[in-house]
Amino acid sequence: MSSPALPAPVQRALRSANGGDIDGFLAAFADDGAVNDWGREFRGHDAIRDWSDGEFIGKQVTLDVTDAWTEGATTTVSTQVGGNGFTGPSAFAFTVEDDRIALMRIMG
Repeated sequence: MSSPALPAPVQRALRSANGGDIDGFLAAFADDGAVNDWGREFRGHDAIRDWSDGEFIGKQVTLDVTDAWTEGATTTVSTQVGGNGFTGPSAFAFTVEDDRIALMRIMG
């Protein structure tokens, strides 16, 4: 996760998720930012918090970044997911606008 190639809001989101810090995680997102979890969309901080409490940070997620690349405004990270929910390899695409995450798409 220490890759300097990651945009600052992506670094903040990953660091906060790994640290169990929901407020820090939300702060990385634009006010109208969204999470797309395999087609289910959660828009805005309240909706993202509810999703995360049940399926992400609330499950003590850990994200070990194994690769990352950026195309335009979107940075994709390959991770090894741990915790008490889904575990295994997964990819997350972060679209960044104005130094905040506009969309985090979980791609598997």
